[in-house]
Amino acid sequence: MLMPKRVKYRKSHRGRRAGNAQRGHRVAFGDMGLKAMEAAWITSRQIESCRIAITRKMKRDGKVWIRIFPDKPVSKKPLETRMGKGKGNPEFWVAVVKPGRIMFETSGTTKELQTEALSLASYKLPIKTKIVSRPDYL
Repeated sequence: MLMPKRVKYRKSHRGRRAGNAQRGHRVAFGDMGLKAMEAAWITSRQIESCRIAITRKMKRDGKVWIRIFPDKPVSKKPLETRMGKGKGNPEFWVAVVKPGRIMFETSGTTKELQTEALSLASYKLPIKTKIVSRPDYL
């Protein structure tokens, strides 16, 4: 399970998800990538299931880059608890993803196989995605 080794603060504010990705919006490492078309919180479990789907489809041939990391703690209060008494404990970790962000990249296999692998990964995510390739990749 992906999560930070240590953090400065145990609990964080919810924040805002307005606007497009300022960084990480180009395919930088691989040949093809999976781009987010909506803003969302992607949980560490969703990232891990995408990684497994991609590596299984590519039969551990080629390389996969994960360009997002769940560094934001999301807290929850226990069920049937009255209001007040402070903020709940951190339950899971999320990566804040904005439209345009490249989340996964692949290389080292055929274009068809990479496309299939990335489309399988897109089914695991709660947002609309798009498969993009490097401009100079045929």
